[in-house]
Amino acid sequence: MLTAALLSGLLACNNDSTESIENDFQSRVAIPVGGNAYLTSSDDGAQVKAEGIKDWTKDEAVLSTYFKLDKAQQAFLQLKLGARSSGSELKVTIGAKTEMVEVASGSEDTLDIGVFDLPQGYVKVDVQGVSKEGDSYPSIKSLIVRTKSDVELTYVKDNESNRFYWGRRGPSVHLSYTLPEDRDFKWFYNEITVPEGEDPNGSYYMANGFGEGYFGIQANSDTERRVLFSVWSPFHTDNPEDIPEDQKIKLLKKGEAVNTGEFGNEGSGGQSFMRYNWITGNTYKFLNSVEPDGKGNTIYTAYFYAPEKGEWQLIASFLRPKTDTWYKRPHSFLENFIDRQGYIGRKAFYTNQWARDTEGNWTELTEAKFTGDDIARRGYRVDYAGGEEEGEFYLRNGGFFNDKVELSTLHNRLGDGQEPEIDFSALP
Repeated sequence: MLTAALLSGLLACNNDSTESIENDFQSRVAIPVGGNAYLTSSDDGAQVKAEGIKDWTKDEAVLSTYFKLDKAQQAFLQLKLGARSSGSELKVTIGAKTEMVEVASGSEDTLDIGVFDLPQGYVKVDVQGVSKEGDSYPSIKSLIVRTKSDVELTYVKDNESNRFYWGRRGPSVHLSYTLPEDRDFKWFYNEITVPEGEDPNGSYYMANGFGEGYFGIQANSDTERRVLFSVWSPFHTDNPEDIPEDQKIKLLKKGEAVNTGEFGNEGSGGQSFMRYNWITGNTYKFLNSVEPDGKGNTIYTAYFYAPEKGEWQLIASFLRPKTDTWYKRPHSFLENFIDRQGYIGRKAFYTNQWARDTEGNWTELTEAKFTGDDIARRGYRVDYAGGEEEGEFYLRNGGFFNDKVELSTLHNRLGDGQEPEIDFSALP
């Protein structure tokens, strides 16, 4: 076996030794750090850009690159450096093992790190600065993984359609609830519980999705959380200023302390949100309606129930023109909307789903299909799960865990038959 100590001795002798080692580890994969690395120690000290790690100035900055192996493997690791830099010393850590690496002044090439015994599953490679002669550490373009035989590596492979950004956000996951097709439904009811510790900033726990929008709660920052309700315009654009007047979402009413406006960049439409610091471990209730107005438009209204307040609160009611529909495609999703937070996991339980038809009859929804976004379907990130757990539906993503759940699978929960107790005449 080629040990790290022997490797270091060989590399110190001459460049021919490096070539010999590379011949021993012939299978080579270059993982672009622009789509697979994070600053995991603090909020500054380095930047992860699409082209790689840049502006690396602080010793405290730990830059972590993630990939997944289909089987345990011994690997020879290298770093592909970017622009020339002054001399420095780096330390590279995987698990309990650390290698110290010298970077010569003016280096703009491949830097040898050492040999590591890598486990099956997700691997985290930490790179941290120890000392430097100039103002910054070297820029890094990619992490090169060399193995003695072909192995399957999972990572974000390319930046087409801005996939480095979406890959660093992590896979978004969804639950689509099976709705009977023999009736028209006006109302959908759902509940969400976010466990303690599963609420990193950037998380959106969407409870009540419908064919034209979504409604749920977000963790926006250390000091702010929101309840968010949005409806897309029938005019497809990412710029709300392009929407013709006769296809704009119209606000009909809104609740106290609710902000309203327009949104873009993911389609465009009308948005409402209320700043509310919801609490992990508490169960929040969501109720919304979709109803045609008989004039070629549809009205969407959302209500939120916080157990700390003990009453339903109106979020907003919107009119969507050129639309004639009842409630379609009830669904939930879980996503991370801050790409630098994509290495942190999140989870939520989605429980007690019910739909109410136009005659006032409730139907419990106990079947859901688990799906993922493009990053998940491509297999660029496989840290996702969802389905049924201890009688409840759940969704989980991020954090580079290994126990994924297969996409496009159906899951069932055991219903309790206790329909929601809601006085519709008393709703604000």
